[in-house]
Amino acid sequence: MSKQSAKGPSQRQLRVAEEIRQALSYALERGDIYDPELSRRPITVTKVDLSPDMRNAMVAVTPLGGGDAKPTLEALKRQKGILRSHVANSVHMKYVPALRFVEDTSFDISDHIGELLRDPHVAQDLSSDHESDDHDKEDD
Repeated sequence: MSKQSAKGPSQRQLRVAEEIRQALSYALERGDIYDPELSRRPITVTKVDLSPDMRNAMVAVTPLGGGDAKPTLEALKRQKGILRSHVANSVHMKYVPALRFVEDTSFDISDHIGELLRDPHVAQDLSSDHESDDHDKEDD
């Protein structure tokens, strides 16, 4: 019977994922990969998630400055083999994980949340909640 864990990634997974992220970032920064789309604008590798068996890596990327990430993702998929060999040379593992590139939308989400919090109606609600908390503390 297999034991499924609801816990997060292990320390080893986190350490290896960070090493893979740094290796990919370094290869893209130095320009080791020749692709017109990849040389057009810088790419930020924001996160790497490893599967529990460490054979698959999901690499979250975003073009620096935002914009359409689709051409960048296509270029990364074309250069997947070369990037994987850079990881193999930099991170010493028994098996080099297969790389899967996805767009990191966390910056867009945080911008949207910031816009919502700056909305006058929301700010009014937040200030009234803060004032009621102050009154409750005075009553104690």
